[in-house]
Amino acid sequence: MGGGDGEEIRGHKKITVGVCVMEKKVFSAPMGQILDRLKAFGEFEIIHFGDKVILEEPIESWPICDCLIAFYSSGYPLEKAEAYAALRKPFLVNELDPQRLLHDRRKVYERLEMYGIPVPRYALVNREEPYQELDYFIEEEDYVEVHGNRFWKPFVEKPVNGDNHSIMIYYPSSAGGGMKNLFRKVGNRSSEFHPDVRRVRRDGSYIYEEFMPTGGTDVKVYTVGPEYAHAEARKSPVVDGVVMRNPDGKEVRYPVLLTPNEKQMAREVCMAFRQAVCGFDLLRSDGCSYVCDVNGWSFVKNSHKYYDDAACVLRKMFLDAKAPHLSSAIPPTLPWKVNEPVQPSEGLTRIGSGLIGTFGQSEELRCVIVVIRHGDRTPKQKVKLKTKLKSAVQLQDLLDATRMLVPRYRPGRGSDSEAEDLEHAEKLRQVKAVLEEGGHFSGIYRKVQLKPLKWVRVPKSNGEGEEERPVEALMVLKYGGVLTHAGRKQAEELGRYFRYNMYPGEGTGLLRLHSTYRHDLKIYSSDEGRVQMSAAAFAKGLLDLEGQLTPILVSLVSKDSSMLDGLDNANTEMEEAKARLNDVITSGERRIHTNGTSKCPWMTDGAGLPSNAFELLPKLTEKDDKESPPKFFINTDDTRRSSTTSEISMDPDEDDDKETKYRLDPKYANVKTPERHVRTRLYFTSESHIHSLMNVLRYCNLDESLQGEDSLICQSALERLYKTKELDYMSYIVIRMFENTEVALEDPKKFRIELTFSRGADLSPLETNDSKAASLHQEHTLPIMGPERLQELGSYLTLEKMEKMIRPFAMPAEDFPPPSVPAGFSGYFSKSASVLERLVNLWPFHKNAAAHTNGK
Repeated sequence: MGGGDGEEIRGHKKITVGVCVMEKKVFSAPMGQILDRLKAFGEFEIIHFGDKVILEEPIESWPICDCLIAFYSSGYPLEKAEAYAALRKPFLVNELDPQRLLHDRRKVYERLEMYGIPVPRYALVNREEPYQELDYFIEEEDYVEVHGNRFWKPFVEKPVNGDNHSIMIYYPSSAGGGMKNLFRKVGNRSSEFHPDVRRVRRDGSYIYEEFMPTGGTDVKVYTVGPEYAHAEARKSPVVDGVVMRNPDGKEVRYPVLLTPNEKQMAREVCMAFRQAVCGFDLLRSDGCSYVCDVNGWSFVKNSHKYYDDAACVLRKMFLDAKAPHLSSAIPPTLPWKVNEPVQPSEGLTRIGSGLIGTFGQSEELRCVIVVIRHGDRTPKQKVKLKTKLKSAVQLQDLLDATRMLVPRYRPGRGSDSEAEDLEHAEKLRQVKAVLEEGGHFSGIYRKVQLKPLKWVRVPKSNGEGEEERPVEALMVLKYGGVLTHAGRKQAEELGRYFRYNMYPGEGTGLLRLHSTYRHDLKIYSSDEGRVQMSAAAFAKGLLDLEGQLTPILVSLVSKDSSMLDGLDNANTEMEEAKARLNDVITSGERRIHTNGTSKCPWMTDGAGLPSNAFELLPKLTEKDDKESPPKFFINTDDTRRSSTTSEISMDPDEDDDKETKYRLDPKYANVKTPERHVRTRLYFTSESHIHSLMNVLRYCNLDESLQGEDSLICQSALERLYKTKELDYMSYIVIRMFENTEVALEDPKKFRIELTFSRGADLSPLETNDSKAASLHQEHTLPIMGPERLQELGSYLTLEKMEKMIRPFAMPAEDFPPPSVPAGFSGYFSKSASVLERLVNLWPFHKNAAAHTNGK
């Protein structure tokens, strides 16, 4: 324990600063760094109370000080510290009484709302005893309801006890269900996913709040007085629960700039709880910011710039409170600067240029747009029907009904008249077997559809007229089409490939880019399970995540069912195509043949093939390749017109305010080009969408308004595409835009477009040599073909040329639906972001009119 000895400086007595906190906190690295800096000013005497004094001695014998640093931690006698402060009346950095509020999350939210600070939508469930039944609390499969306020999954469940850090997130059945438990870091883990937990806790009082998608990144804010706030971004524990650490073992965090509104929120938090040094958690979602937790006394770890700032701010606070006659101006040279070590690098900045030869020293990557097919799947049954049963509760009801309907048939008791009933019973047994597969309902791959076949008119229940009701319906069970283990591996490997090859920085450049909010990443998926899971697995590899796919899916992927449903703008073209297809199929004479043979009459050809099928098949294949550009359109005019109707269009205009808010603080971070910002849009869908986009790129120059223009795709690439029979699993098209930083904004060569594509897992073990075939057999996963250039090496496709060629096929602006809320987070964009909009607005999936297929 140190003591005051009346030392003086410049003729005045030194200001004594008492540190009345538990020794574990006193000797932490941030506290030591800041106290050493305060002492280096030569104006302060630091007095450490120590655990023995705090816990055992009466307050009357505690050291007397001018300023007091005191805050609660485990085992700390807060009441005793309050009594000491009342007795000696020192200047308090953090008020003691309001610290009690921080132990109750209900009071924290109440105080935040009192000061008008935004918080997530929430509701309280208060129990006087564990497992108390409450009439205002209702739990269903995919939501909870509190006092009439419904919270759909995913939602967050927090204990009201602020010292209990076991926070749970419950996921919807449409995403596979399950729960993720967040907790304080244990080693390299900060969360754990439990796929079988679906019911909420009832052993105490909890807060239920709306889940705020943040794009997989959280923001921690640290105040030192109401006028100073430091913010850092880190990987959210919601995503995979793995703590990202640098070579020194420290958690990787990146300083970010707060918006003016967020700075005001930091000031209000500081004043609301009367805590000058205070940390709180900020959620940035859909262009808005919310405070979700207030931690009290917190210091930034491993930031020398922050230590300098904090020491200077605390010095001014102490001088203003106890020695206002002394100047609190910061000296020209900080006294500790001479001996301060250079701040270490966080070890994540690498030199790299992405794909070799794709851009030079003067170019910066600005935009990446990718359309990707889902990964390998199991076989599936396709039937288009109107009424659907998809939730686990509905499927469970169907299974229960099926079990009741299946008769207990025993051989020998049937008769000819019962044959139809027996056939019906066998089908019910098959339905029952499929529904019972796996033991319980989880995931998003099985569904039942009912189609009315026969209607009758019956009197209405109120006696006023008649109404139609179905008396007979067809039930179709759809299953299969599940993303396989190989499909998940393919998607994850492709994401990893993109991380290392599509962005500057040799892989880690993307991770730093994303966590500092300079990366505007949005991932879209159709509503089919295999597509959603492909997107989640890709994101796992792209952002170097770990753990189950369900939390990644909910946190990062925006599901959009319109990508595969509805094509209102193309009804005419679709009907014409169906009519022509019907003519092709039904024209000509049917060939009469027998399926048996004279030698073996009992052997039949169940497929009903003609005897010369072996001779006809090669000719049929050749004819198909020539006459149907891969199977989706009959000629190039149909191709262009169908593509125009909106298979692909892209994000509607977004609110520029949302895109310009969140920035990296270049003063703090070790980043080569802190002003660089990249927009990424990933669209996961089915093969037909990729064909539609490819057809636009191939044939856009054939439009009447573009007579004489060269194709966007070079001749050699056109020939390769003509020979490409199929775009296999994980096939993709990449559009990247680069900015030349050495030319003026008005120069047509300011922005360059690069087009590449991959045929996906277009490889057969039967067509490879023995060594490759053996490797494929062992891995059970077909490798994904590398990207192929669609332009001549050295060619220069400008953004202006791209716009001109694509504009005739873009959806009119007035037809754009309202923008949906993506799970991804919008990063920082300068005022020149409008240039990016020119490209991006050409390519978002149309929300109302999408593909005309069921999805491959």
